[in-house]
Parts: sequence; C-alpha cells; structure tokens
Amino acid sequence: MIFRSTLSVAFGLLVLAVASAAEKPNIVYIMSDDMGYSDIECYGGEISTPNLNMLADGGIRYTQFYNTGRCCPTRASLLTGLYPHQAGIGHMMEDRGFDGYRGELNRNCVTIAEALKSAGYRAYLSGKWHVTREVRPKTDADKFNWPLQRGFDRFYGTIHGAGSFFDPNTLTRDNQYISPLADPAYTVAHQSNGTFYYTDAIADQACRFIHEHRIQTGDQPFFLYVSFTAAHWPMHALPKDIAKYTGKYDEGYAAVRNARYRRMLELGLITEDSTVNWPIADEWKETEFWEWDKHNMEVYAAMIDSMDQGIGRIVESLQDTDQFDNTLICFFQDNGGCAENYGRGGNGQPRADAPTLPPLADDYLQPDMQPKQSRDGYPVRTGKGVMAGGADTYIGYGRGWATVSNTPFREYKHYNHEGGISTPLIAHWPQRIKRAGELDSTPGHLVDLMATAVDVGGAEYPAVYHDGKPIKPMEGVSLAPTFDGKSIEQRAIYWEHEGNRAIRVGNDKLVAKGANGPWELYDISKDRSEQNDLSSEMPERAEELAQMWHAYAERANVLPLNPGAKKNAADRNAANREQRRFELVGGADLGGESAPYVVGRPLSVEAQVSVDGDGVVVAQGGTAHGWSLHIRDGRPVFCATIAGKRESMVSESLVMGDCKIRVSVGRKGAAKLFVDDKVVAESAIAWPMTSQPIDGLQVGQDSGGNVDDYESPNPLSGKVTKVVIEL
Repeated sequence: MIFRSTLSVAFGLLVLAVASAAEKPNIVYIMSDDMGYSDIECYGGEISTPNLNMLADGGIRYTQFYNTGRCCPTRASLLTGLYPHQAGIGHMMEDRGFDGYRGELNRNCVTIAEALKSAGYRAYLSGKWHVTREVRPKTDADKFNWPLQRGFDRFYGTIHGAGSFFDPNTLTRDNQYISPLADPAYTVAHQSNGTFYYTDAIADQACRFIHEHRIQTGDQPFFLYVSFTAAHWPMHALPKDIAKYTGKYDEGYAAVRNARYRRMLELGLITEDSTVNWPIADEWKETEFWEWDKHNMEVYAAMIDSMDQGIGRIVESLQDTDQFDNTLICFFQDNGGCAENYGRGGNGQPRADAPTLPPLADDYLQPDMQPKQSRDGYPVRTGKGVMAGGADTYIGYGRGWATVSNTPFREYKHYNHEGGISTPLIAHWPQRIKRAGELDSTPGHLVDLMATAVDVGGAEYPAVYHDGKPIKPMEGVSLAPTFDGKSIEQRAIYWEHEGNRAIRVGNDKLVAKGANGPWELYDISKDRSEQNDLSSEMPERAEELAQMWHAYAERANVLPLNPGAKKNAADRNAANREQRRFELVGGADLGGESAPYVVGRPLSVEAQVSVDGDGVVVAQGGTAHGWSLHIRDGRPVFCATIAGKRESMVSESLVMGDCKIRVSVGRKGAAKLFVDDKVVAESAIAWPMTSQPIDGLQVGQDSGGNVDDYESPNPLSGKVTKVVIEL
C-alpha cells in the first residue's frame, strides 16, 4: 500500500511531539457489522483472526459487554454515550413522529469527536456512518448530520447503512460523494489487493489518516473511528480469501457450533454450568441447497478474515509512526448475528456467460443499496443456488449460520436476548493496560465508551453545545479502572428496539420479545443461554425490574413503544372504511386512520413512475400485515404480507425510465402485474388481507415497518408522478 511507504519517508523529517500531547493517548474504536459473539478466533471461532488475537493476547477481553442489538441505534449510542432514543435514533432512519424516533442525531447530544475537541483531539472516521436520513442531499445544508458536521475532521466511507462491497452507494470522501473507480486519492496503486473492495478501502483509509495525522498534526492526539461493514450482507469477498475456507464448513451447522462451544469453554469465556448449547432446529437448516448455504458461510468467514487483515494494517501503521504503545484500541460489534433472510427467497438464476448490460462509467455514482448490475455489466442476482462472493450477487447467510455465530446464546440482531446484544470487547493499550491476555466479566455497554474516551483523553464533557443547546448527561461509566484490575460502579443497563426490551441489574436480567411479549427473568450468572425463565418463581423481582425499565423508558424518550408499528385501539377503530378510491402523488403519507381499508377487499394499484433504480413505489403496512409495490433488481415486485408471511410476485421484465405499473389482486388471491398494460407476472397469492395494517401508506418509500425483504425506508430511485388505488 503506497500510503505507508511514501508517508513513512516524510515521517522521518518530523520533530518529536510535545510531551504534554504525548501524555494523552490516541483512541481507536473499531466496530464490525452483523457478527456474532463466537465468530472471531479469540472468542471461540474457527475463522482466522491473528491480528485480533494479538490485541487480545496483549490486552483485555471482556466477556459480558453489550451493544443495542441493531445497527443505527448502536452507532448512535456509541457516538454519543447515550441510549439510542435519547440521541433520536430509537429505530432506523425514518421519522416516526416522536423525539426518540426521529432518525437523526439530535442537538441535545454530542459525538465523541465533538466531546474530545476540548482536549485538543483531531478526529477521523473511516467506514459506515448510518445516523442520518439525509442520503440524497440537495444542498450542503442537508448534510447537517454528516460526519464533518458532527466533529470529525476527515471522513471516508458511506452515509447509508448497507450496500455492495464492490460498488457501495453513498461512498463519500469528506463531504462529497465519490465513485470507487474515479477517486484519485484511492487508485489501484493505493489498494492493498489491487482492486476496490470496501473492507480494504476502510482499512487503507484509516492507515492513511494515521500517517497523515503524524506528519501534519503530530503534536495532537487523535480519535479514529473505524466502522467496518463486514460481515453485513451481502456476502461479498475476494476470491483469495474465500479459497481459504473452501470445505471448512462441510460438517454442517451443528458440528461447527459444537466445536465453537468447546473452544469457548476452553478459553474461559463461558462456563458449562451457566450455558446450554441447545440444538439448532431442523427448519433453520438448509437441506435442498446445502452446497449453496455452506458456501455462504465460507464467504462470511472470508469477509471477517479480510477485516482482520485490515486491522493488522492499521496496527502496523500505528507501529510505523511510533504511536502504537500510547494508543487505546477497542474492538467490538454493532449487534449479534443476523438471521434476516435477505436475498435468500426463491431460486436464483445462473450467471450469464457474458455481460448482458452495458458497463458503468468509472465516474458513475451508485444510487442503490442493492445495485441492479455489476460495474462490468452482469445483472445482480439473488435466490437459492446463486453462489455468493462476487459483485453480481446479493445474499445473506441466514438463520442457521446466524445461530452458529451467536453460540450459545438465544436470538439475533433486532432482539434483546443475549444473542442479539452480546459482543466481544477487546481493549489494548501497552502503555496503560498490563493485564495481558486476561478476561474481565464486568458487565458493560457501548454507552461506556464515550465515558472512557472522555476520561482517558482528559476531556470535559459539555453541559451545553450546538449554539447553547443543553446536552444530556452521559449514561455510561468509564472502563478505565478495569484496565488496572479495579471494579467500576455497577448500575442498571437498559435496552429497547422494535418493542423488544430488557434491563440487567447485577446478574438479574428481565427481557421480552416483541411489544406484547411477556417479561422473562433470568439469572445470567447461572443461565446466560436464557433457558430457565424465573419470572413465575420470582414475581416480585420481575415486577421490580419491570418498574425500573418503565421509569427508564419514560425519561429516555422510549415511549410510546414502537411507534409507527403499534397503534392503540382508537386508531384501529378510526380506519378509513368508506373511501374506495385514492389518487395520490409522490411523497404522499397517509396515517393508519386515513390509509385504504384493505381487509377482505380486492385491490387495484396503478402507478405512473420514472424509474432510475430500485426502491418502493407505494407501500402500506409493515412486517406483520401490509402490501408493497416496489422495484428490486430493476424488476417490479408486488409483495403481500399477512400475519408475518410474505408472498411476492416478480416481473419477468426489467423497467427503466417512464412507465405505468399496475397490479390487480382479486378477492381470492388471483393476481396480475402489468407494465404499460402488458402482463409481466401472474400468480395466486394469499389474499385478502385478514387484518388492517397498523402502519399507514407512503408513496415513494416505506417509512413504517418493511413490508418486503428490504431495509426501510427504501426510497425509490426515480420519481412517482401519480398513484391510483381502488378497492
């Protein structure tokens, strides 16, 4: 990589940094995406992570550290030291009408980058941002919550939360969108593996920041936030890394999981008397397409391996610039393993023998989370049998492997059981941490990382900021005493996401799945796998913890619980039963009481659109009940979701530019999809709707719960001129 060799020469001309600055450590926070507790080698996994192992051997591994269970809330919590609702991001990147759910970092919080300014730190970010709705800014003012506007001095990465590793959307350098193939600051000569791969790019740019900082402002300490997108779907990796894991998973889900469990016991991360390696349900395992799903895990492993290689280059850059010994490095994850079914529906198509679409220009800015085509002209494919890894695929690794990732814990990303919220935490700082290779069972949470940075950096956390706005106090406590083997204040730790909720006080954890799910009580010291619910045996303790959680929810902007996905009975009774025809324009947003009443009724939808890429044309409802007309992989799709079960009808034809898309669904489920009055799909689907969708209706996006297998709000790349709905 040219950054290191070129900049190291310049570094030789530097004078030594002043002593007062040298006393303050550099702080490097490294976060991975959608990985389970047991994935990395030093936490029990079989995936090769020698550089994380090295940091663990020279530092501390925390065994009971927690995130928030989902990408955006975790990033908000990490950056601000607050619980996510307090920062305005209780759900994802949409405004649900309440202060805890605005989908934007608010101005009553500060980021770590902003807080450390008082101590003279410069701040850098390489990787995923995902704490603003503004992914299509029309003016610079729309970038008010981009990294440079929230305290960072330099930024390279993506504003949006997911995308191709070979052609990421919203790729940005500082404050400007760039193309991965037309970035003069990151050419083939700069790329560690001679090609653009986003995991490499994140690490390479972090190395560049380290070297340039030492040369340009070496008398200042720095904060570097490295936010990898590995191993979030799609399963994309370089062939050389995939080859390392060919055959690694031939023995199947259970064998890999059992081996991980044994290693975790040997490492002392868990105990046999407090965990249960419960069997994976047969319905979570892929049988008919086993060779395909085995390969998905091989690619997943390759993604993590590549990330570890990048972490090794970051460590080497710190060593090359004589900054390693006085740098606090922390590695952690944003949520547990991901059981989302993205890209796994239906049977996929084989790769064409040659490109069937025109290649994209080098300066083309990718608008879509899931591109319609690779840069060289191959259509992007999903579905069972499509072998993941390359740029023309877009697939997740599924529930079976997510269960392996979360060994031996329950549930996944989204949920507040241990599998959704448990993360490794490795802390390494040679100049301060002398507990080399030790384990620490102190319960902690991401909110503690702001407090830790402020503490070790000698910063003053502000009471007011952003032109005099009051700043909420930090929720976390500094982990610095644990670096020396001392204890820290034990307090309640809280969670909520999508109605899933939890509180932990000491060893007692109260947790519920879903907004209407009952509370479950567990003694984590004896049952971290959450198999023995004690709520009926200890009702008074359960009630005490429930009251503590409700007090937290009231003060921390959590309530109302899961807004936009749950309405009260009065809202449901106010359903719009009389209106049978709706004429809407792009951007229309009807609340639940104004949206079409679809229970027991046939449905006709006609949309005049100009299509530039994928996204939602019109959608009503959410993950439990609803319907959506959207564009996926360039093809119109109609999806109906009833009681959580999705059925989709996909066009045989691609669409682009101006067109009319129409769908008709009869009372008994006979459905047809038309493009410009030509039938492009015909199917029998589950219909009519049996319950009125709680979420409202939106044109041009799906800002409630996602009806189909996409990430809300999934706005249409293009324009919706008019939508007519008839019942």
